[in-house]
Amino acid sequence: MNQLMHKTETRTEVRAHDQLRQYLTFSAGNKNLAISILDVKEIIEINMITDVPMTPDYIRGVINLRGNVVPVIDLSARLGQQSSEITKRSCIVLVQVDFHEDAQLLGMLVDAVDEILEIPEANIMPPPDFGADIRTDFIQAMGRVGDEFIILLNINRVLSVKELSQLKQVAEYEARSATQET
Repeated sequence: MNQLMHKTETRTEVRAHDQLRQYLTFSAGNKNLAISILDVKEIIEINMITDVPMTPDYIRGVINLRGNVVPVIDLSARLGQQSSEITKRSCIVLVQVDFHEDAQLLGMLVDAVDEILEIPEANIMPPPDFGADIRTDFIQAMGRVGDEFIILLNINRVLSVKELSQLKQVAEYEARSATQET
């Protein structure tokens, strides 16, 4: 009988644990943000970022990651804030985003990685319809931790390869138009 109670308690603990979701928390600009730990492939130090001419401000450049070219997005600039200043705590969070039926590895330049938090499902609220200074389609949800809220980003929206390439084309067109006018 004692063994049976122990197994039941274990199953209950597992069910309660399944309702916790893990998020990597970090700062970008002056915001505390998070993404699902399942979206994170790797966190690396900033070594050498090669500038790429004629790209929007939020595309910081590219890095060489084990022989592969990986674009690096300045998350603060992408969210409409000022570009990040690289410090000792700055790092690149590598994520994989959906692109058609394929996946693209991208780097997010963040000011600092904080911790991995487990947030119960009950503390995950829908995103606000208004009032955020981040595009609402970039926000997947709001996670309540104690008395504070952390913005949980929708990484496939923030780093949408399709949207990033369209914005790059617009920037190139504007640059060509400005050159032709002078």
